[in-house]
Amino acid sequence: MQNKTDKRIRLKAKIRSRISGTQERPRLSVFRSNKFIYAQLIDDTTGKTIGQASDIKATKGTKTERAMQVGKKIAEVALAGKHNTVVFDRNGFKYTGRIKLVADEARAGGLKF
Repeated sequence: MQNKTDKRIRLKAKIRSRISGTQERPRLSVFRSNKFIYAQLIDDTTGKTIGQASDIKATKGTKTERAMQVGKKIAEVALAGKHNTVVFDRNGFKYTGRIKLVADEARAGGLKF
């Protein structure tokens, strides 16, 4: 039997074999834990993180509201670095709930996937 984490890691490897971020079009990777949500802009050619956003310091609001704030923050970080197109990496998570909210708010903030 595989547990939920093993299945997610297997899916993550499958997704990552197909997508890659470049300097012109970085990868927007989203990670969701039980408490927090994190987003990173990654250039896979050099292995560097261009920018990041998380809701660790946010204390008010529900998890869904904080996920929306992370989406807005990562869009601001990307546009400040002159990156308006990204490759979305859901990191093995289903595209629903907080993952979808981050993506929708990043799109609303001006990013193109």
